Amino acid sequence: MELSITLVNLGYAIAGALLTLMFMMIGYKMFDRMTPFNTSKQLAEKNVAVGIVVGSIFIGLGIAIGLVIGMALN
Repeated sequence: MELSITLVNLGYAIAGALLTLMFMMIGYKMFDRMTPFNTSKQLAEKNVAVGIVVGSIFIGLGIAIGLVIGMALN
């Protein structure tokens, strides 16, 4: 009985992590389209300001979506 509960929770955690990563990728693509410059090119050129902004987007999206998915799966 406890093994099945553990496996279900593991499945929920994996599903939540995959959904969070998917939404983070969508958020990055949306940010890339909204900006007048190529974000990937700027990151490759080691533009620190763009790196900080993209990192903060990932942190914000990860926290927000992770909490929403975590609450929904429990």
